[in-house]
Amino acid sequence: MPNIGVPGLIIILIIALIVFGPKKLPQLGRAVGQTLKEFKNSTKDIVDDVAEEFKLDDNEIDTKKKI
Repeated sequence: MPNIGVPGLIIILIIALIVFGPKKLPQLGRAVGQTLKEFKNSTKDIVDDVAEEFKLDDNEIDTKKKI
């Protein structure tokens, strides 16, 4: 994906200001921020669960080798 750069960001902000208006932009930004935070927390939980499953599988294999 190519870099947007400063001029591209300015154009995007101007279009967003025209489409949503100045009163809706802070609410929209807040909603996007909360959504990204929830997504980040969810992916972290999933990664932790998968890592824990691999640890359990490794422990089961070690236990079987000892027997």
